[in-house]
Amino acid sequence: MSRAAYRTSPVLKDAFMPSKPRHMPAGRPVQRFRIYALLAIFVLGFIWYSHHRSHRLSNSPFYRYESVDWSLYAYVQYATSSAYLCNSIMIFEALHRLGSRAERVLFYPEEWDTRVDSATDRDSQLLVLARDKYNVQLMPIDVQLVRGGSNDVDSWDSSITKLLAFSQTQYDRVLHIDSDVTILQEMDDLFFVPHAKAAMPRAYWEYAQTRKLTSLLILIEPSYREYKALMDAAQPIIAGQVGAAADNETTEVRYDMELLNDRYGDSAMVLPHRQYGLVSGEFRTKNHRAYLGNDYEAWDPDKVLKEAKLVHFSDWPLPKPWVMWPQKLLAEMLPRCDNKPGTPEESGCRDREVWRELYEDFRRRRKVSPKGALKNFPALTKAVLGCLQIA
Repeated sequence: MSRAAYRTSPVLKDAFMPSKPRHMPAGRPVQRFRIYALLAIFVLGFIWYSHHRSHRLSNSPFYRYESVDWSLYAYVQYATSSAYLCNSIMIFEALHRLGSRAERVLFYPEEWDTRVDSATDRDSQLLVLARDKYNVQLMPIDVQLVRGGSNDVDSWDSSITKLLAFSQTQYDRVLHIDSDVTILQEMDDLFFVPHAKAAMPRAYWEYAQTRKLTSLLILIEPSYREYKALMDAAQPIIAGQVGAAADNETTEVRYDMELLNDRYGDSAMVLPHRQYGLVSGEFRTKNHRAYLGNDYEAWDPDKVLKEAKLVHFSDWPLPKPWVMWPQKLLAEMLPRCDNKPGTPEESGCRDREVWRELYEDFRRRRKVSPKGALKNFPALTKAVLGCLQIA
């Protein structure tokens, strides 16, 4: 048979052509659909689990806060004097105003009470304000236990009281912030950073000399074992057998800083100091290498303030902001302008403006009654709520 005949022969052509299937097996598309459906359910389930297993805040684009059990987290303050009690109230007011959801705890000397005997009973009135307006849990403590039984007030540093935060094992995490700060933004998101026994920012102002952590803010996973270890380590210091080095930024002896660095200096989670460790003295210096961490970034005081979660007042030898300054010392300590400082033509004074506003804002808030406090708590007096000390 010729090739032409082969190509045109319908019989041979049909014999070698594959037969067309009359119908697809009924089970195949159903089986594929089931596989795709199971895969989609698995992916959606994984996304939902990842979304809900981490208790994040509403300001995060990836997490919600409705499922958070906020009774597991707390801000902790301590006050061993009337001045610092007022500071702690200001911290709680700021947390309340900024919408923090975590619980609040205040340690105070058991000699104080919440029975207001007179209009001048300031400490009692402030404790009542903390409890009733800002939902603070009041925890009286025996200060002698913290002092290790020493009757010599000069032989101990009240910052040791901060270590009591480690004993609050009813919480998964607690956040202690020194009360001589201004809180600029909410910080509830810190409770959900990766696990660590302690998390602190660096004392960046002396980073070139040391890698020391600063205890102005410390995120803690409470543990009785850690609490006991720290208190045991504190006993020689309290008894005056061991000295503690001074914080170069404030020239104040900070026993708590020494203890925490000894125990967690090599294991703590390091929090970014730009957000959690800014000190007011940064606006007075012209060398910002330690703060910026590089030589190429330009210093911008407004950007720095916008980025910070808090500002810690530290401008030694100036007193803290609740103590009025000697005018001569203030003139010497004011931040200098960038151009022609000290002359009528000086300019570039934004550092000075920011620095002064930080102090003035603190004093305004300390002097002015919290909104509605006098109306809602008539037992309180303006003298109590305006607790600025004049020195």
